[in-house]
Amino acid sequence: MTPKITQIETLLVDIPTIRPHKLSMTSMAVQTMVIVRLKDDQGCEGLGEGTTIGGLAYGPESPESIKMNIDRYLAPLLIGQSTDSVRYLMQRLNVAVKGNMIAKSALQTALLDLKGKHLGVPVSTLLGGAIHSHIPCLWVLASGNTEKDIAEAKELIAAGRHCDFKLKIGSRPVEEDVAHVAAIKAALGDSASASVRVDVNQAWDEATAVKGMAALQEAGVDLVEQPTPAKDIDTLARLSNKFEIPILADEGVADAKDVYQFAKHGFNGGIALKIAKAGGPIPALEAAVVSESAGFGLYGGTLLEGSIGTAVAIHAWSTLPTLRWGSEMFGPLLLQDDIIKQPLRYHNNGVDVPNLPGLGIELDELKLAEYQRKD
Repeated sequence: MTPKITQIETLLVDIPTIRPHKLSMTSMAVQTMVIVRLKDDQGCEGLGEGTTIGGLAYGPESPESIKMNIDRYLAPLLIGQSTDSVRYLMQRLNVAVKGNMIAKSALQTALLDLKGKHLGVPVSTLLGGAIHSHIPCLWVLASGNTEKDIAEAKELIAAGRHCDFKLKIGSRPVEEDVAHVAAIKAALGDSASASVRVDVNQAWDEATAVKGMAALQEAGVDLVEQPTPAKDIDTLARLSNKFEIPILADEGVADAKDVYQFAKHGFNGGIALKIAKAGGPIPALEAAVVSESAGFGLYGGTLLEGSIGTAVAIHAWSTLPTLRWGSEMFGPLLLQDDIIKQPLRYHNNGVDVPNLPGLGIELDELKLAEYQRKD
């Protein structure tokens, strides 16, 4: 008999970060995750996670809105439904509720975890099958202090945990940002295979981007992520064809339709895939297919999810033939603690793909209770 969904519970979980994480639009010292626990009539549970960066400073969904919209609008559409087809259930949500992609991603994750557990296969198998067992993973140097960032990067290189680094810039004058990045690039220049990229998080206009990218190119920086506003595709296309340094489109690209528009406008760069902005791993992989068809290099992005959201993204990226720019699935490492019993395994400049049924992770109920928001 096909299992049916009987209960969907959402929890707000607040875990402090190991240090302040600075972006162009905000700084965060605590990450709030919306944890989804989806249960069926056979006693099985699927886990999901909806997480964003810096609340409404980053995008239209906050942790509180994600929880409320799942509880009030999305969950009732799933209760009592068969778990047979994840695609059918997501179509049911998409027809009835517009937007709310992070909330939908959390539910799709829980449905896939549940399905994988019932079938005894990893989520990667449900998504077509893993090609890789280990995903490259960079680290973000976001203290804002040049010497601290250099010391942190050198320590991580020596430990073999990361060799690629991204810097968040855009909150300071462009000259200061470029000097900061150039100093770090120069300091790591002798480190074997060390890559330095920047993420501007839409902070520059076109004139500033021309100035900044010219200087970053001169400094030997490898990649510039979303230097200008998300919706200004033409500007990003012009910049991508003006400089040798590649541009990565992030906030401007959510799904396959967005990727098509970037190709249509003559963009020449890379695409940051994120399960949260696409509405789940399935549509994120659809965006990957269009990206590859257009010749765009792929990058596995994050909204700084904890271990649940990170695990499902790792499963998805493991099915892709090539991640030209690697991934940034370091979210759990940015947190002071974890709510799963066995943390994801980071080593050899990357992270292992879980191979147990479903997501391959198990909640630590004591930790969950410790960090769950009580009000």
